[in-house]
Amino acid sequence: MSDFDLVLKGTLVLPDRIVPQGFVAVRDGLVAALGQGAMPSARERHDLGAALIFPGVIDAQVHSLSQKNQEDFIWSTRTAAAGGVTTIVDMPYDEGDLVCSAEAVVRKVAHASEQARVDFALYGTVNPEEGAHRIAEQVGAGVSAFKFSTFGTDPKRFPRIFAPLMAECFAAIAPTGLAAGVHNENDEYVRWAMDQVKASGITDYRAHEMSRPALTELLAMTEIYEIGAATGCPAHVVHCSLGRGYEIAAGYRAQGHKATVECLIHYLTLDSETDAKRLGGRSKCNPPIRPRAEVEKLWRHLAAGNVTLLSTDHVSWSLDRKTNPDMLANASGLPGLEAILPLFVKGALERGVSLSWGAKLMALNPARHFRIDHVKGALEVGKHADIAVLTPEEHVFDALKTGNNVVGWSPYDGMTLPYKVAATYLRGKLAYDGTTVLAEPGNGRFVRPPISLPFPALPLHGAAA
Repeated sequence: MSDFDLVLKGTLVLPDRIVPQGFVAVRDGLVAALGQGAMPSARERHDLGAALIFPGVIDAQVHSLSQKNQEDFIWSTRTAAAGGVTTIVDMPYDEGDLVCSAEAVVRKVAHASEQARVDFALYGTVNPEEGAHRIAEQVGAGVSAFKFSTFGTDPKRFPRIFAPLMAECFAAIAPTGLAAGVHNENDEYVRWAMDQVKASGITDYRAHEMSRPALTELLAMTEIYEIGAATGCPAHVVHCSLGRGYEIAAGYRAQGHKATVECLIHYLTLDSETDAKRLGGRSKCNPPIRPRAEVEKLWRHLAAGNVTLLSTDHVSWSLDRKTNPDMLANASGLPGLEAILPLFVKGALERGVSLSWGAKLMALNPARHFRIDHVKGALEVGKHADIAVLTPEEHVFDALKTGNNVVGWSPYDGMTLPYKVAATYLRGKLAYDGTTVLAEPGNGRFVRPPISLPFPALPLHGAAA
């Protein structure tokens, strides 16, 4: 009789160490044992040689429904499975349906449950016309965090939450133990800078970064953290493109405040001097891509422990929304789920950064941040057997060729990556075999924090809670 259902052997990438010739054993969809050396008996065993075995990625920031009738969970979770991502945390800014009530949360869970190929958790938000009174009901419906913005992209789908209302929302969230994540761009400053750029007549790739100078980000971050400090709410900046921003976050943590900060894989990969120039509208995102010097600063902050989470802010805009010669006329956002893990491995190996940071920033820390670490986030006995296997296969990334991206393009097209996602396991079952996504729609489950609230404070590796 076999001891386990599945055993995989290779180089285990854990949050605190790398284990060569390590193995993970799975029983009934859960991690049952970790070890090193000879594999135990199992119904299915794979000695993967030089392969890297990561915990499945939890992507903290995905927009599955930003384009009505286009991507949806049917495609976002397909892309996720092909990238070693086993759980997505979906944003509340759905086209035509702002997720700002318990009814909206329940409706979205039902919708996603029919389509999702991997597991999912949800953000909630508020309608600025309603205030904070629906926050408690969304907690009861199972959201894992709340999302706000200091910049108004759209008054209905992506509204600005001005400081007094944000303070009201933070105060309502604080007793639950959940985090308040905020898009960090100063609305007034961005609008002034955009007017300046338009008046200058500059419309090429330079226009977008010029319209969002560094201070637009940094002033907003200070506002967010000050509101968190005043209310006792865990304050989370959902993306930061500047080294100075990570210093600000670290400063608030040093003062004892719950101040966390997220990096995006495109800020660790693309720069404004070469990549934005080459890609034009296909590089447009908010906040914008920054110069190469900032890219390298972010890697140093990552290695120093000043980054809390690493995610994609994935959204798949079709090319007709990303190829306007007027840079400011393009939609903002980039697809990234399929490439996040190989891109991190490439960047880390090039800079001598420990791969363990990948297990921390893309699995353990997100699970803790979103209060789903009772089942997710680690190759740890009793947790879901969510596993990503990467093999050393140099290849040129091509989103159209893989067929796993609804829009068939990526800002990373043409990049040579040293490792390839060769398998993704969700709860011990093969979801992606290196070529084909095997997980069917409906395979994914809604993951939510335990119902008992408030939660105790949990430490985040590399960043104080």
